[in-house]
Amino acid sequence: MRFRDTMICVLCGLAGAALLIAASTRLDGIHEARVAMNLVSNEPLENAPPSLAFATVAMGAFRGLVVDILWMRADRLKEEGQFFDAKQLAEWITALQPRFAAVWDFHGWNMAYNISVAVPNTQPEERWRWVRNGYELIRDKGIEKNPHSIILYRSLAWIFQHKISGVTGDCHMYYKRELALAMQPLLGDKTKEEFAALAAAPRTLKEVTADAKVAEFVDALRRSDPAFADDGKLVGNYLSLRQNPSRFAAQAHEVINQWRDKETLRTFDVFARAWQLRNVWKFDIDLMIRLNDRYGPTPPDDPNDHGPLNWEHPDVHAMYWAQRGLDVASKPGTYSIDEKNTDRIIFHSLQSLYRTGRLILYDLPDQEPAVFVRPDLAMFDTCNQEWIMTIEKYEDLENSNPKAVRGGHRNMLTNAVFMFYQAGQQAKAASILAELRQRYGHEREDFNVPL
Repeated sequence: MRFRDTMICVLCGLAGAALLIAASTRLDGIHEARVAMNLVSNEPLENAPPSLAFATVAMGAFRGLVVDILWMRADRLKEEGQFFDAKQLAEWITALQPRFAAVWDFHGWNMAYNISVAVPNTQPEERWRWVRNGYELIRDKGIEKNPHSIILYRSLAWIFQHKISGVTGDCHMYYKRELALAMQPLLGDKTKEEFAALAAAPRTLKEVTADAKVAEFVDALRRSDPAFADDGKLVGNYLSLRQNPSRFAAQAHEVINQWRDKETLRTFDVFARAWQLRNVWKFDIDLMIRLNDRYGPTPPDDPNDHGPLNWEHPDVHAMYWAQRGLDVASKPGTYSIDEKNTDRIIFHSLQSLYRTGRLILYDLPDQEPAVFVRPDLAMFDTCNQEWIMTIEKYEDLENSNPKAVRGGHRNMLTNAVFMFYQAGQQAKAASILAELRQRYGHEREDFNVPL
């Protein structure tokens, strides 16, 4: 009996060893698959102290302990107001936890909100730098590594909607101006045809220079100034040249003048603007067109004729990222508070656009342009329709009681009655009041008074 037990143990040991050997032959394939799916997170820490760099490598699977220590340290620095040191720790934490969306969410918010306001409001350019750092961290790195995390799209949209478009910050008008000035030269004449041309533009420098005339123009530009020698910087420097020629050699501006009335310059100009939208702003131009067609302003006589949105306005950026998040990460038929909050960003942005959608840059002598915002009543119908669709969506998901959606719609309609009446559009004000009575007259008696 003892011999039999011994043989069973030996056979089991041999079987186990064989299974381990067989499993080990699959490791290379599994690792290659993880690399292909971008699931390997072993990026080295840059500028880290040697002790930390050693710990993250040497501890292997226990690097989570290092991350916990960094989190506690970052939180302590934040409480002490040492935001700049906390930012460095944030970069290390995101390198160690690239697949944890909440890390990117927290650190993007920390830069855009906490660190930015640690700078005196007498330095709006520095505040803006930190706001930009916050949304760029989420947009350029966080979403790249977590493309299906709806909280990152929502958080990115929130920075544009609340921090830049909102009015609570001391420097909000500066933020609006900087965003508008950055977007203004990229959009051309802002027509449907212009957006179609941008969408059809070549995606790479190699593609656009396949045209012999464009290649000739680019070669002339390269010879005019060394700034255009680097392919990676050529497009950005070209756009800067068109806006501020004094930054470059006079010969570069002469090249522009030589080609100014030729189709070649137009071709390269459209390519450069499309390249900047795609690679710097991370926009899908086809999605921009889809948003124009769905949410753009409409004339009073045709609510289905949508014009292009005002992409210089931060609320349009908020809508873009909220819609992109819904496109890639929503779960139809399933209730999610993150999805609901992303939906709310869209209709609140539309409300902001009808209230402040006309963003005007007024040039001043020897100063930066002044910024003014005015209502764009052509955005109202789109806002109202989208809000009603969202109410219907969450009536189904929340048992006919969509919280934080229906009440906001009632308040929006109430405000709209006053806005259209004061704008002299009494017929429109009366129709909105009729809708207000029909939908919410049972809730408030003052909706039943004459216009």
